[in-house]
Amino acid sequence: MTKKTAVIDDKFSTYHPLTQTLLKNRGITTSGEAEKFLHPDYEHDIHDPFLILNMEKAVERILRAIDAKEKIVVYGDYDCDGIPGSVILHDFFKKIGYKHFENYIPHRHDEGYGLNTDAVDEFAKNGTGLLITVDCGITDVKEVAHANSFGIDVIITDHHLPQEIIPSAYAILNSKQKGDTYPDNMLCGAGLAWKLVQALLKKRAKEWNVGEGWEKWLLDMAGLSTIADMVPLRNENRVLAHYGLKVLRKSPRPGLMKLLRKLRVDQRYLTEEDVGFTIAPRINAASRMGIPLDAFRLLSTTDETEADLLSDHLNEMNETRKGVVAVMIKEAKKKIALREMREVIVVGNPAWKPGVLGLAANRLMEDYERPVFVWGREGGTHIKGSCRSDGSINVVELMVSVRQGIFLDVGGHELAGGFSISHEQIHFLEEEILLAHGKIEKKEAKKLMAIDSTLSLDQVTWETQRLVEQLAPFGIGNPKPLFLFENIEIGGVKIFGKEKNHLELQFENNVGKKIPAIGFFISQENFKTAVEEGKFINLFATLEKSMFRGRPELRLRIVDIQKV
Repeated sequence: MTKKTAVIDDKFSTYHPLTQTLLKNRGITTSGEAEKFLHPDYEHDIHDPFLILNMEKAVERILRAIDAKEKIVVYGDYDCDGIPGSVILHDFFKKIGYKHFENYIPHRHDEGYGLNTDAVDEFAKNGTGLLITVDCGITDVKEVAHANSFGIDVIITDHHLPQEIIPSAYAILNSKQKGDTYPDNMLCGAGLAWKLVQALLKKRAKEWNVGEGWEKWLLDMAGLSTIADMVPLRNENRVLAHYGLKVLRKSPRPGLMKLLRKLRVDQRYLTEEDVGFTIAPRINAASRMGIPLDAFRLLSTTDETEADLLSDHLNEMNETRKGVVAVMIKEAKKKIALREMREVIVVGNPAWKPGVLGLAANRLMEDYERPVFVWGREGGTHIKGSCRSDGSINVVELMVSVRQGIFLDVGGHELAGGFSISHEQIHFLEEEILLAHGKIEKKEAKKLMAIDSTLSLDQVTWETQRLVEQLAPFGIGNPKPLFLFENIEIGGVKIFGKEKNHLELQFENNVGKKIPAIGFFISQENFKTAVEEGKFINLFATLEKSMFRGRPELRLRIVDIQKV
């Protein structure tokens, strides 16, 4: 959380003291900033899409394609940003009655990330005149040139960082590129796709007989991706997430409704946590474990039967994914236990599925508190891998520092990355990474928790929860407020769940009211102190409203426990 020094005006001082504290912890110190943050306004806080560099040019080309009935291909990434973004453009073309388009989602394992030349060849054979990317394309210099050679114009919509050489696309919508002065350069891929539709409707909504404000219904997909893709929930992203959740709670999409019903999530009370931990993993499971187009079909279908089958299918794939990751982590830990612990963990197995390596790397990084590289192949031409940093090093910088010729390809950002490597070089990977690690600059990985305030158990009330909820939705750039409850006595301990991996503690306030605290997928071994009835502890927790079985319950969500 960022803090800044500023003059606090009189109106800011009228907010509840807890609200003032939470806002100041997020760098907000004036009433103007506070009002904008606490009360996002669609009319005032959604920017003109034509402020994005090249938007006019992109819109002009799409309108020309529509007028000429050109074949348009929407090429979306296979994750929970590219897929919802692709649904946005799909729904737009359907709404205006345009039939000469198709959606294409590449297969994660067979085709890889971004544009690929084989797919472009097929588009050319099918007479495609315009290719629009969603959440990918900014690094695909060769592939865009290949499309151009067939006379296919490419419009790139992508939020990833442009490289030194950018593709020769007809138009690039990416506010991270040079020359773009759009007020918010942190929109996700689906956010950019939504801005493109917003711009198109500004030009021709009346001609297409599309009612004013129809694009708001597409905010369910833009909001879903904004939350799932972990972009900062500040500025325009906060507005997209805020209104996106409102639309998601009313969204008539059959696939979404059936999925939530089967998972016993009440759509009316959907939260950002439901998006991050329930919806997004199932959308991503399609590409990790099967065919990503299934996730696209789930979100875009209007057929009840298809929605029913696909919701079952994605849920089953997610369960399979959980099992695969669990087995992978167990195997990895066995391998690690047989060796000397080193500064960087490098572990792999040719049988491991590339689509879930990142999940395993993240878990191992958290458990061993050091950078982790995990690799697998499962029938692919090359070995692929994922890496995660504990914050002590930049993993992309580390991979770039490795001796030339080891990696075939690397990518990512400071804390997470991916790579490919040949079968011959995999035997040298660990030593080369350790050698490079010894030469690059490192920093201390900070594990300190930033608490927002100290509360008493008497302050665990619906009024406090109301004050906290004003700051929702929570995520990157706006973490859920973390509170410290000092020297409180444990009144009861309960381990529950099929695998006995959930923990419930009971506390009691000064008037005898029971206060439950829940920790999912944790056990007593997670804490450096014994969790026993009658013991006094310091509890780090967030407040949450549970709607289990349709009844509201106020409880604490356990983050950490410390010995008093």
